[in-house]
Amino acid sequence: MNKEILKKTQSLIALLILCLMISLLSDKFLTTNNLWNVLRQISVNVCISMGMTLVVLMAGIDLSVGSILAFSSAICAGLISHGIAIPAFDIYIGFTVLGGIMAAITVGTGLGLFNGWVITKFDLPPFVATLAMLTIARGGVMLYTQGIPISNLGSGFEFIGSGWILGIPVPVWISVIMVLAMVFITKKTVFGRYIYAIGGNEKASFLSGISIHKVKIAVYGIAGMMAAVAGILVTSRLNSAQPNAGLSYELDAIAAVVIGGTSLSGGVGTVSGTVIGAVIIGVLNNGLVLLNVSPFWQQVVKGLVILLAVIIDKRSKR
Repeated sequence: MNKEILKKTQSLIALLILCLMISLLSDKFLTTNNLWNVLRQISVNVCISMGMTLVVLMAGIDLSVGSILAFSSAICAGLISHGIAIPAFDIYIGFTVLGGIMAAITVGTGLGLFNGWVITKFDLPPFVATLAMLTIARGGVMLYTQGIPISNLGSGFEFIGSGWILGIPVPVWISVIMVLAMVFITKKTVFGRYIYAIGGNEKASFLSGISIHKVKIAVYGIAGMMAAVAGILVTSRLNSAQPNAGLSYELDAIAAVVIGGTSLSGGVGTVSGTVIGAVIIGVLNNGLVLLNVSPFWQQVVKGLVILLAVIIDKRSKR
């Protein structure tokens, strides 16, 4: 029983130890401004990690979420900034903030659905298919923006990333809503049970009558949608869409999922665990910055943390 309790709470214990260590090494960590800043930063990774959790629960992987984030946010910023112009027909279509956001979510969901379709239609390994999408979407960003940031998107859009509601940053509210939605999907719906079943044993799930292809396509679509939501948060906070946005974000998302206890073999894991994993990654990033650790060493440390999490996952499976 003690081993089971330790296994379920090991991520939370690691988070508490990490917070204690950083607070002892830096007196700036536990300040109100810094903690709110950490929560803002974590909100982006939480959104991406929610979609990644469903993918990994199904024994898949999605390396394209960072590029989908960048492409979706660029589309959002471009439509809000200059709309769609068709000079040949003397047509101009302007977009409100809500219109730009819906377009971004549609694009992100569409790219995710395409990932799922390619994986199921051609029986490709998720690693290969999403790696290809990573390159395609990143190239799409550069083509759309010509490598130039799209800025000055207005105070209404900026409020999403920088505003406050009831004393809490808007990105935190959005990430909480996303988490609750994913908890509902995984705990209270038949679709959620299908995801766990496919990750646990895909062949048995197929023989049980579960439509494997439809579930996989839907899950990758959700992952793309969550990446788009994260892209909106990043862009609105900067009030600018950067062509290089989202670089390596997929690594932080995978790290959050694995550290949170979701097995890379599929079928085991929780949304709440992923949230704790995302907080660990966010606190680690913030702590390394406060301690003036070189950005190059930060990458080394995060890589070691991911490696350690995977080793623990493998040992626990044994």
